[in-house]
Amino acid sequence: MAVAYERIADELRQSIRTGELRPGDRLPPETKLAETYKRSVPTIRDALRLLRDEGLIEKQHGRGNFVRRPRTSALRDNARHQWEKDRARESMDERLQTGATEHDTGLKVNDLVFFAAYREIKAEKDLAEAFGVPEGTALLERSYRTRYAAESAPFSLVTSYIPRSLIEENPDLLDETKEPWPGGTQNQLHTVGIEVDRVEERVTARPPTPEEAEELELPPGTSVLILRKKSIDIDDRVVDVSDVTLPGDRTELLFTTPLERW
Repeated sequence: MAVAYERIADELRQSIRTGELRPGDRLPPETKLAETYKRSVPTIRDALRLLRDEGLIEKQHGRGNFVRRPRTSALRDNARHQWEKDRARESMDERLQTGATEHDTGLKVNDLVFFAAYREIKAEKDLAEAFGVPEGTALLERSYRTRYAAESAPFSLVTSYIPRSLIEENPDLLDETKEPWPGGTQNQLHTVGIEVDRVEERVTARPPTPEEAEELELPPGTSVLILRKKSIDIDDRVVDVSDVTLPGDRTELLFTTPLERW
């Protein structure tokens, strides 16, 4: 049987879901809620804490509790890789029109704020095994953050790795100022004669680190999805490894698998 604070939270939750309380609305003060529900202020605080943990409300210092505005969601489906491959050979004008984040969110290029940072690293054991290369092999590490201009948190935390030797014949691929690159990684690889044959993705879930929770602005108790993506070329080489941290409160993964007919 639900205890008092759970019943209060349920009533407030229902008000939010029906639209009686709308995104951005301020909830009544704790003392007013205590009068309304004929309960103590500590009980009200327990109810509000529960709603904050669910990501339905947020507390703004000195102002009170507000209904949390839903953040733009992202739908990541497995058809996106073929979509990216098809774009890799399109003209520059066509590639400039949109990108992977726009594909996942329905936003437009001008809606987004993009950041990229490059550095060269030496492959440690995990990445050396992923690429099938000796430890110490030179890799280009690329960090990406993309966010909706109307929001402050990125859609994901992305770190991509490519063996430097695969791409160094095109100096532009080593230059972070060339980002955002129209057509993304598949077009970058295409410029040095590499065709991606398949993409392997492995997804796990875990609690976020404090740093991830802060950067992704996660409500308390929200998990993150951890995606390790390997791009493998037509010569069966792993040509790109990407580690992607996805916020569990705004990311949906959709996998569609065509089946052969009998």
